[in-house]
Amino acid sequence: MKAKNLIIIVLSCIQFVACNSKFEKLSRQADEAIIAILNNYDCAGLAVVAVCENKIAYSNEFGLKNIDTQEKISKDDLFRIASISKTFTSTAIMQLYEQRKFNLDDDISEALGYSVRNPKFPDAKITYRMLLSHTSSLSDAEGYFNYDVLKPEINSNCANAYWDYAPGEKYNYCNLGFNLLGALVEIHSGLRFDVYIRQNLLIPLGIIDAGFNVDSLDNSKFVKIYTRHDSAWIESTDAYKSRSAEMENYTLGKNAILFSPTGGMKISATNLAKWMLCRMNYGKTGDTEIISEETSKLMFTPVVPAKETGSYGLGIAIAKDLVEGDTLVGHTGSAYGLTSAMFFNPDKKFGVVMITNGSSPKNGQNKIISDIVNAMYKVFIRK
Repeated sequence: MKAKNLIIIVLSCIQFVACNSKFEKLSRQADEAIIAILNNYDCAGLAVVAVCENKIAYSNEFGLKNIDTQEKISKDDLFRIASISKTFTSTAIMQLYEQRKFNLDDDISEALGYSVRNPKFPDAKITYRMLLSHTSSLSDAEGYFNYDVLKPEINSNCANAYWDYAPGEKYNYCNLGFNLLGALVEIHSGLRFDVYIRQNLLIPLGIIDAGFNVDSLDNSKFVKIYTRHDSAWIESTDAYKSRSAEMENYTLGKNAILFSPTGGMKISATNLAKWMLCRMNYGKTGDTEIISEETSKLMFTPVVPAKETGSYGLGIAIAKDLVEGDTLVGHTGSAYGLTSAMFFNPDKKFGVVMITNGSSPKNGQNKIISDIVNAMYKVFIRK
């Protein structure tokens, strides 16, 4: 072996050891910070992953996967992540947009095959962009697990499924809109929603044990989800409910709602961090590109303000109030008792994933997301 090559190998090994040593020290600090935070919460269980310098720098699990058996959460266990799922659904529809299946300002009614119109503004079309940015004027008031709530010939209270303002005029968070996007993924791709996500988003990134279809996953890995009632934890049994019987007569474009495109992804915290790394790098991991940089940046661009200190792009939130003096991109989730978050800064190559399977604060307002994101930011960025 030439001396020059040997020197390069030795230097690389020194850099690797130094990097690992640095992250080991920071990981200990992260553990201490999280344990201190958990003193302020009744928490069934928690998984946290931090990304620094464009790699997973920290990963740990705390608490219980199953309170009855006292089984602890492990690295490969699967959580339902609630509305962080919207980042998968929005990326899927934007892949199809890149394939020129539609334009963002097209009327969704044309693809769906039935009219989706706010009856107070019957001449105003509702578009893909509006669904993605929660500006469609659609409301969850009639529920969001049945597309028929939008059909006046079936639902006499159809008007309640819309707000009193014109489409495109205001922001109002809407789960029904993202379940509609799931149907549109099927219509434009010709694939069942869960299959499309698996083939076009998960497998290309090497994420195998994850997905929207509960029946395709190992249910022994599901982290049980709990809500707190007085001093007792009560299991939420609907989070991983089988849909196999309802899928017997499945029709593309009509039944995607069974997978809950708005909140039904099941994935480990570590694999969610892999997904975050791809989004952080504008749709690319190594040589694998799932979406172009141009489209990624479009999705990260605010459409309208979501609140005074934040905004919403296309299927993703832009948070200016989560970490003082910085802007993070990502999403939160909350359902059945779980709380989840995925936030990152593409420029700093930093991000945090956190998922609890049940938490309630001992000291008032539940701000566990803010506490953990800020703690990881302090350890890995403001060190």
